Amino acid sequence: MPTPILPTDLPPLMHQAVEEAVRLLRAGEVVALPTETVYGLAADALNPAAVAKIFEAKERPTFDPLIVHLPDKKHLDTVAEVPEDIQKTLNKLTERFWPGPLTIVLPKKACVPDLVTAGLPTVAVRVSNHGIFKRVVQELGKPIAAPSANRFGSISPTSANAVLAELDGRIPLIVDGGACLHGLESTIIKIEPGTPKALITILRPGPITLEDLKLYGKVQRVTRTVVDEATEAPGQLASHYAPRTPLRLLSRPSDFIPEVGKRYALMSYRGEEKDGYLDLAEWEQVMVLSPGNGKLPEAAVRFFYVLRELDKLGVDEIVAEPMHEHGMGAAMMDKLRRASKKW
Repeated sequence: MPTPILPTDLPPLMHQAVEEAVRLLRAGEVVALPTETVYGLAADALNPAAVAKIFEAKERPTFDPLIVHLPDKKHLDTVAEVPEDIQKTLNKLTERFWPGPLTIVLPKKACVPDLVTAGLPTVAVRVSNHGIFKRVVQELGKPIAAPSANRFGSISPTSANAVLAELDGRIPLIVDGGACLHGLESTIIKIEPGTPKALITILRPGPITLEDLKLYGKVQRVTRTVVDEATEAPGQLASHYAPRTPLRLLSRPSDFIPEVGKRYALMSYRGEEKDGYLDLAEWEQVMVLSPGNGKLPEAAVRFFYVLRELDKLGVDEIVAEPMHEHGMGAAMMDKLRRASKKW
């Protein structure tokens, strides 16, 4: 059966959508919900049978762990252990960034199913700042497992219609909360003790940037991707975020020579001729992430939408311009590199 989409743009509709989502979650079903990052495919994180439906609907490998979303910070100790030597740093980070798009990997408690953590001794946790998601998880009163609401390896959805295109007929409900605020998945970190500051490792870059985290410890990035084995955190597999169309991340315009008979589309960062990409080919279509000045937050909001639209064209290859690798640019470049490695 087709998957229904419930609107939330009026208070009575919001109440109805939240109530239906909670009813389904309590019954062990999965529901697509909006967050401030991307749309998530939600299930009761402590119900292994419900979590299994996430993997089934997404066709996601079970060695890829899920993020657990908490009703609030007070629920952290229901699913995770906090080592004493990082407690102070953790408190500072959660006070600053929760609720919000920061996920923290911590030792898990026994109540968290192994399916959620891919058998790892750790669990990735965060508290969402999206009004609809908060209402659902707080009314449910339990942690929610919620990876992005798309088929595994595909482009993450930032609208209800994008979820429908991926999962129509596979799930019982999509709650429409409009376009997502950030458009990129949450930043994932782990914390280790250090002197004089704790060591914060960015396992997946996202809206909370390296620059944001520097105030709270010594920060480093993990650039390794994993192809077919258990990962340290969600979103580290090389096949994540890839369109069906082959994608090339083109570092220098001079490296590109179009092949005769092939059709190309361009994902442009700023849409500026001086960058040297617009005149490289007779592009089937050019879509710009942030026209003119190249504002990274604006580009991040449009990132998955543009990638999805270009993927629909049926061209032979998508060519992507690079962008600055500071702030949110680091997250987008990480995703483009992963998408290009698929091919």
